[in-house]
Amino acid sequence: MPIAQIESLDHEGRGVAHVDGKAVFIEGALPGEVVEYASYRRKPSYEKAHALRVLRASSQRVAPPCPHFGTCGGCSMQHLNLSGQTAAKQRVLEDALWHIARLKPEQIFPPIAGAGWGYRLRARLSVRYVASKGGALVGFREKHSSYVAVMDSCAVLPPHVSALIPALKTLVEEMSQPDRMPQIEVAVGGARTVLLLRHLEALAPDDLDRLRHFADAHGIIWYLQSKGPETVTLLHPATAALPSYELPDFGLDLLFHPTEFTQVNNGVNRMLVRRAMALLKPQAGERIADLFCGLGNFTLPIARLGAHVLGIEGSAALVKRAQENAMHNGLQTRCEFAVANLFEATGESVAAFGTLDKLLIDPPREGAIALVNALPAEGGPRCIVYVSCSPATLARDAAVLVHEKGYRLRGAGIANMFPHTSHLESIALFEK
Repeated sequence: MPIAQIESLDHEGRGVAHVDGKAVFIEGALPGEVVEYASYRRKPSYEKAHALRVLRASSQRVAPPCPHFGTCGGCSMQHLNLSGQTAAKQRVLEDALWHIARLKPEQIFPPIAGAGWGYRLRARLSVRYVASKGGALVGFREKHSSYVAVMDSCAVLPPHVSALIPALKTLVEEMSQPDRMPQIEVAVGGARTVLLLRHLEALAPDDLDRLRHFADAHGIIWYLQSKGPETVTLLHPATAALPSYELPDFGLDLLFHPTEFTQVNNGVNRMLVRRAMALLKPQAGERIADLFCGLGNFTLPIARLGAHVLGIEGSAALVKRAQENAMHNGLQTRCEFAVANLFEATGESVAAFGTLDKLLIDPPREGAIALVNALPAEGGPRCIVYVSCSPATLARDAAVLVHEKGYRLRGAGIANMFPHTSHLESIALFEK
């Protein structure tokens, strides 16, 4: 078997080596290690491989505590300690900013990190009924596969949700059509745990009774979804209130529907919001826009600190929820909201927002290229805080802000929102 010395980690957490002039991306290998590997995909300029044996181990290597690691595709970095994961993600951000935008932040912010286990309050669990594997499977998909991993627990889920996996398997097996329920979504908010069952056929009365009994026995709330998102309905308890999460630094409680986007890691989200507010420095008398505002995760803290805030979001349902959250927290007089497709922003549409002192931008993975292109080269907001879930699109947009719109990249840093995975959140500060 070939042997390689690992030079670095790539953006997916794989070890990078060069063998005979070709890049080799090796899963399960860490920088500084010497490993024996086997390739599973060969291309003219690169190979993808698995580490078979570690001949010289990194000091940051740890024994993965989860028995499913390596088979389950939910995690890719459990073999690297948490400080090593954070440092690797910081390098991914810095590399993206330099290679894509030719930018180096004036300051590297201290990384935001929280608990490594039990953090994942949102999850999408696949369900399969496979008689040859003993019945129902509930969990994440296997790595590089559409098969569902055989698992009875998950260390990144909250312990009480992880403990439900065996009971959920039994429940599925008892249903009248166990092969017609492909997915269970998890949403934990405060003291409420919601499970949303996706079912492809109508559920029989006995099935509905089983779900109700399960909810009562385990203290959860069932929602059902038969087709598209518009078919999501509350099943039991029929009077269950919406889940919510708190931002205690700002005295806020934000309600959300189980299908609405919220961050999966509440502890890291709290620190990320705190960091964003420290950089943005909202003041009374300022008018600030929160673009891609969602249900108000950043909008309401801005308002709580005294500024008047304009929240813009493409989803009418999320704008309605943000308005409700503003009222729920007594901030409706400092907030205004509007529905707009920011992916089609133009100079005219941005000018229609009115005079803005500062911006907070928190786009999805696609980034905000139309929006940053639409900003004026002269004047405009003097400060932009950009929260990103994709270092590549952040770097692309940063290049426009700095090289074309007259901003300086004052600082950037990462938030380890998804420990043990290669996913990272980042935050950057731009000033005129």
